[in-house]
Amino acid sequence: MHVDPTLLDDLEWRGLVAHSTDREALREALAGGVRYYVGFDPTAPSLHLGNLVQILTARRLQLAGHTPFALVGGATGMIGDPRESGERTLNSEETVREWVGRVRAQIERFLSFEGENGATMVDNLDWTRGLSTIDFLRDIGKHFPVNRMLARDVVRTRLEAGISYTEFSYVLLQSMDFLELHRRHGVTLQFGGSDQWGNLTGGVELLRRADGVRAHAFATPLITKADGTKYGKTEGGALWLDPEMLSPYAFHQFWLNAEDEKVGELLRIFTFLPREEIERIEGEHAEKPFLRLAQRTLADEVTTLVHGRRETEQATAAAAALFGGGDLHALDPATLSAALAETGTVEVAAADGWPAVVDLLVGTGLCASRSEARRTVAEGGAYLNNERVPDAETVVAERDLLAGSLLVLRRGKKRFAGVRLT
Repeated sequence: MHVDPTLLDDLEWRGLVAHSTDREALREALAGGVRYYVGFDPTAPSLHLGNLVQILTARRLQLAGHTPFALVGGATGMIGDPRESGERTLNSEETVREWVGRVRAQIERFLSFEGENGATMVDNLDWTRGLSTIDFLRDIGKHFPVNRMLARDVVRTRLEAGISYTEFSYVLLQSMDFLELHRRHGVTLQFGGSDQWGNLTGGVELLRRADGVRAHAFATPLITKADGTKYGKTEGGALWLDPEMLSPYAFHQFWLNAEDEKVGELLRIFTFLPREEIERIEGEHAEKPFLRLAQRTLADEVTTLVHGRRETEQATAAAAALFGGGDLHALDPATLSAALAETGTVEVAAADGWPAVVDLLVGTGLCASRSEARRTVAEGGAYLNNERVPDAETVVAERDLLAGSLLVLRRGKKRFAGVRLT
């Protein structure tokens, strides 16, 4: 199996190694080819931005010649998602089972399951389902000194407020996953987010204590905005990868709105563009940031990775059309609806006849009053479906409807709103 000897250098240049076990030992292991794993707990119906860092990192390692094992935690998912300020929310077995299937399907799109280093999907429910409490305590628990567990950040910060045994002992379960994957498949490397560093090193230590094996781990950084706050939220909620939970248009817009200070970092972490091209884009962006070349490249690359080229083209066309640069009638109905949902869509009942543009301008909030709406039209600043409105009393007709029920009103160059006729 041929491996890329520059992998670790590339990961470090991209800022993907926040912590690691012995760096030179890790480099030596990667030089010979490793079997590695990364875990995902199904604590929601979809993965999100933070998970995407891990998925793409797994893909980088596979492309460099290493063999991936993607773990979807049917067992640890039963415990729920960790929270900084309180206990986890426990989900039913039926719910977790459904989420396992959805999460697996999302991960599978990014890895190759063919060839010498084809990926393998695993589920920790396979080795925990029949495990007795006594066996767990004898075989796993004896290797974890309580004083070391008390020193972990996630435990220390929760001791005063209180922490359940479930939360306290989670590190044992994740560490056991590493041990089982080593014994079953020869896995010697684990990675995850920096908030998982205590669990990652717990697994490395368990392999050393239980089997005398030297294992390796590294952690990717927490992705933050320029002010230090977490990424992963849009105006409507989390940045989900499932198009049913967050439209490809909204996903594309999120990346398009990346801060100038952070866009270079995001290009390195979330795209597979080579170093020379990213540095060229950063240089052009520094000279002419108003062209937003870096943001447009980032949005197109990541949206294509997650949702495909067609959805990227639709999202780009929708943004252009909404701001007057394209044909609204040519847009896919789902994309147009998603785009208008981001800006707000006003429902108007047409039972008493087709409404006049002047009333729609007021009803959507683009104008504060009918007199302001008439003035806007008279000054040439009102548009219906990107066509300038000649008369404020113009009444919309069935031929104006987009996707059977939608209208797009715009005031000036940048203010627009959707109308859904019911």
